[in-house]
Amino acid sequence: MTAPKISSYTESINPVTGELIDKTPIHSLNDLESIIKKAKDAQNEWKNNSVKYRAKKLLKIRDYIVDNADRIALTISKDNGKSITDALAAEVLAVAMAVNYYSKNASNFLKDEKLKNGNFFLINKRSKIMRVPYGVIGIISPWNYPFSIPFSEIIMGLITGNAVVMKGASETLVVSKEIDKAIASAELPQGLFNLVNMAGSVAGAAFLNSGIDKIFFTGSVEIGKYLMEKAAKTLTPISLELGGNDPMIVCEDADPYRAAVGAIWGGFQNAGQSCAGIERIYVHEKIYDKFLSILKIEVKKLRIGYGSDFNNDIGCMTTKKQIEIVNAHIKDAVEKGATIFAQSEIQNSSKNFLPATVITDVNHQMLLMKEETFGPVVGVMKYRTNDEAITFANDSQYGLSASVWSKNKNRAEKIARQINAGAIMINDHLMSHGLAETPWGGFKYSGIGRTHGKYGLYDKTQPKVIVHDWLSFTKKNLWWHPYSKQVYEGLKSIIIILYKKNFAYKISAVGKLIKIIPRMFQKK
Repeated sequence: MTAPKISSYTESINPVTGELIDKTPIHSLNDLESIIKKAKDAQNEWKNNSVKYRAKKLLKIRDYIVDNADRIALTISKDNGKSITDALAAEVLAVAMAVNYYSKNASNFLKDEKLKNGNFFLINKRSKIMRVPYGVIGIISPWNYPFSIPFSEIIMGLITGNAVVMKGASETLVVSKEIDKAIASAELPQGLFNLVNMAGSVAGAAFLNSGIDKIFFTGSVEIGKYLMEKAAKTLTPISLELGGNDPMIVCEDADPYRAAVGAIWGGFQNAGQSCAGIERIYVHEKIYDKFLSILKIEVKKLRIGYGSDFNNDIGCMTTKKQIEIVNAHIKDAVEKGATIFAQSEIQNSSKNFLPATVITDVNHQMLLMKEETFGPVVGVMKYRTNDEAITFANDSQYGLSASVWSKNKNRAEKIARQINAGAIMINDHLMSHGLAETPWGGFKYSGIGRTHGKYGLYDKTQPKVIVHDWLSFTKKNLWWHPYSKQVYEGLKSIIIILYKKNFAYKISAVGKLIKIIPRMFQKK
């Protein structure tokens, strides 16, 4: 394969130290067109293999990840800035589990599905659905979980018979190269998986213009809308995961300690840079003070510092742009009457570290409670009734995930069923993305489509129905030409037999139907 022409490089910088880690050549539009063309050729070969064959090949990737877990986690930490334990738990471990899950279960999920006959009078028509790959799918991945988010998409894409072209986030290309190495361990057909480096501002349009068959994008609402508009011109299907402003409801009977430390993990893990992280906390008035007192104590215990230090709980922010957004949201809240209730200490002088911050006296007029902050900040409000908590939780343009905290499972689920979000967790938050069996995606501005689990595999394929006729030895169907009044009355009799309540009408209709049955065996 001819090496792509290099127009320039993208520099990878350690967000803590400012150290130059790596340089990656940028692909041109011509490079991308060539890559997609070769991917199509590879996919034509790959799709003809059975799902079991593909799964056996992909299991080698799981083994590679297991053997290189420490190095991969360290790379993620240095490239993204998150703590090394976060990198291992939320990315490396999650991916190993996902590869294993899809390799073990995809064959069952993707097998032909026989459909139950819908009507006695068409019992001779027997149908089944098969799942077929789209062809070449494009994955545009974010920097906040640069390993786990694209990896599950890649595995689902490959195991369903597609070729994959991935555009890694410019901020975390060293991690993208780790993905490339892991996929290469499976020794797949050349060109089946491809890593490209392009500016985010041009990648979506470039994918669409180069003949990609479906796009999976994780990122901002603004870019998601832009891609939908572009995709509409070619009717290219697109799946979008666009972030959230996730609520946490703490019921009066919740364990205040578990809820508080759960809020810390769900809200501050990955320095709060999680699309499904907790940003809004609604606490029942009877437990509000107790919850806050525990939350304050535990927040002050958090150790924020260099990500690869095992003794640090939270790493740094990945981009300066995101730091500006977080600070703007805090400033807006304070100016509108909010109070900074608790903050952790920072153990490093780098400007890319932010303290874990709890803000009280908040309301839904503040940016913190309306928009996605995407940083280590949570706002806490008091509520009096379950209905009020549900109203607060649903008062958002987003609907990615949410959580309900209660010792009463029935109460918690009753509340969960009324929250407008794609994933609701009870007595936990955020980690459902790591459950390979659960679908992932949101309502409203949080996106369209689903990934992960059976539904994620379905999103990587198209349903094709095959219909067999068990009476193919006859000359024609009842409704085929030539027509006559007798044919009309005979077909109408089927409606009467099926749905008319008057028994006498049904008996009369049977006679009319019998009159046209012989035509099925006649050539005229």
